[in-house]
Amino acid sequence: MNATPKPPLEPPKRPPSVAPPLWNDSHIMAKLLRRFTDLRRFIATLLEGPLARARRREHLFLLITAILLGVMGGYGAIGFRYLIGAAHRLWFGTSDYGLSVLMDIPWWWRLIAPTAGGLLVGVIVYRFAPEVRGSGIPEVMESVAKKGGSIRFRVVLTKAAAAAITIGSGGSAGREGPIVHIGSAIGSVVGQVLQVSAKRLRTFVACGAAAGIAATFNAPIAGALFAIEVVLQDMRVASMSPIVISSVVATVVSRHHLGDFPAFSVPRFEMLSPKELILYGVMGLIAGVIALLFIKSLYFSTSQFEKLRLRPWLKPAVGGLCVGVIALALPNVFGVGYETINAALRGEPIELHLGQSFSGAHILILVLGAKLLATSLTLGSGGSGGVFAPSLFIGATMGAAFGELAQNFFPDWAAKSSAYALVGMGALVSASTHAPITAILIIFELTNDYRIIPPLMLACVIAVLFSSYVHKESIYTEKLTRRGINLSAGRDVNLLRSIKVANVMDEQLQQVLASQPLADLVPILLNGDKPTAVVVDPDNRYVGTVDLIDVREVLPQTEELGSIVVSADVADPTT
Repeated sequence: MNATPKPPLEPPKRPPSVAPPLWNDSHIMAKLLRRFTDLRRFIATLLEGPLARARRREHLFLLITAILLGVMGGYGAIGFRYLIGAAHRLWFGTSDYGLSVLMDIPWWWRLIAPTAGGLLVGVIVYRFAPEVRGSGIPEVMESVAKKGGSIRFRVVLTKAAAAAITIGSGGSAGREGPIVHIGSAIGSVVGQVLQVSAKRLRTFVACGAAAGIAATFNAPIAGALFAIEVVLQDMRVASMSPIVISSVVATVVSRHHLGDFPAFSVPRFEMLSPKELILYGVMGLIAGVIALLFIKSLYFSTSQFEKLRLRPWLKPAVGGLCVGVIALALPNVFGVGYETINAALRGEPIELHLGQSFSGAHILILVLGAKLLATSLTLGSGGSGGVFAPSLFIGATMGAAFGELAQNFFPDWAAKSSAYALVGMGALVSASTHAPITAILIIFELTNDYRIIPPLMLACVIAVLFSSYVHKESIYTEKLTRRGINLSAGRDVNLLRSIKVANVMDEQLQQVLASQPLADLVPILLNGDKPTAVVVDPDNRYVGTVDLIDVREVLPQTEELGSIVVSADVADPTT
C-alpha cells in the first residue's frame, strides 16, 4: 500500500501586528524619564571623588548643598508659575487669569475648559505617577516618615505638568502644595545623587519644601517653619541651619525675578478696642468649624469618586465638569482665587458678573461655600493641586463676612472687615493644617505689623485647638490615615534609630553577688547612690536586677530573714 502523502508544510503564520497603545511605556515621556535616570547615575559617578572629599568637611558640604537647593527650589517655584501661565494661555488665550477674562468667555467654554483639563490630568496622573494627585504634601510627609525621604525623580516633571494643567484650565486648587512637592522632590533627588544618609536626605527634602513656600509667599521665616512643623513634624530638628539657608536663598531668587512685594495686597491692620479680642476669639471658633467642614467635604468627595464606576483617568474630567457648572454662576471658583482674596482683604465688593459687583456677608458666604465645594470636587476627583490657597480663600471670605456682621452688631468694637479677613486667613489655615506657627508667621510676614500678633495668635490657637479636639487629623494627615499610615509610628522608629545604646545605658549600677544575704543587701540599697543593684553569679554572669521597692515588704523581717533570703531570691531576671 502506498502511504498517504503528507501535505506540504506551511510557513508559520505571523501574529497580526498590533499597534502599541498611545500611552505605553515606549511613549516619549517614559523615554525622557529613563534618560534622566541615566543622567543622574552618570552625575553620581562623576561626583564620586569630589563628594568623598566634601564629606570630610560636613558643615561646608551642608552649606553648599543648602544654597544649591534654595536656588533650585526658588527657580522651581518661578518656573511652575510660568507653567501655569502657559497652561492658562492655552485654555483661555491669555496668561492673565483675572476675573475679567474668566467672566468674558462664553458659558460653554467654562464647562469645556476644566473638563478637558481634567481629562488630560487623569491620563498623566494614572499613567505615570499616581502619587502626584492631590496636593502632594501628604506624600512628602509619608516619604519623610516612612521612606527615609526618598521621592522618585519623575514626580518633578509629572507634578509640574499635572498641577499646571489643573490650575491653568480652571480647576479649583492652589499652587503652594505642588510647589512644595516639586521642591521636596528636587531635594530628594539631589540627596540621592549625592548618596547621603537617610537623615541627611530627610533634611534635603525639608530644604526643598522650605524653598518652595518661601519663594511663593516671599516669606523666608514661614517657609522654614512650614518645613519643620508640617513636613518634618518635629520642632526639635537638629539640622535647622540648612533649612533656613535654603529658605532665605529661595526668597532672594524670587525677589530678584518677581519683585520684593507680598503675595497679597494687605491693608494696614487696626484694632479699635481690647474688647475686639472677644470677637476674634469667636471667629477662631467659627474658623475651626469651617476647617472641619472643609476636611470632611474634601475626603467625602474623594470617597464618592473612588466608588464611581468609571475609568480612573476619566474621573478628574467629571470633577472638572462639576466645577464648570459652579463657575457658570460663580467664576470666582476658577483657579487659585488670589483676586477674590485681595478683594476681601481690601473690603471691596466681590465681582460675580462682568461689570457687576456685590457686597454683603451673604455674598461672601455664598462665594465661600462655592469655593469649598469646587475644591473638594477638583481634588476629590483626582486633580492635582494644593489646599493651601483654597484655605486662604475660605479664611479671607469667612473673616470678611464675620467682620461685616461684627460691624453691624458691635459698631463701637469692630474695626474694618479687612482686618478680620486677614486674621481669618491665618485661623483657617491653622485649623485645617494643624500648623498654627506657620499660619501666624505667614500672616505676620505679609503685614510686617506687630499689632496683628495678639488677635492673630488668639484666633489661630482657638481654631486649631477646637479642630484638633473634634478631629485629630489635619487636612494632610487625613489622607494618610485613610491609607492606614501612622506617621507618629514612623517618627518613633526614626527617633529610636537615632539613639545609640551607649548613650542611654548606665554603667554606674552597683553589683551584688547572687549569694549575698538580705541583711547585707538592704544597707547597700539604702546607702548607695541608687536604690538599684545588678545581681551576678560568681562567674559575673547576669542573674537579675533588684530594687529597694522589691524588698520593701520584707524590710521589717530583715533580722529574721537576713541569713535565709539571698539576693537571687528577690532579683527580677526580666529587667
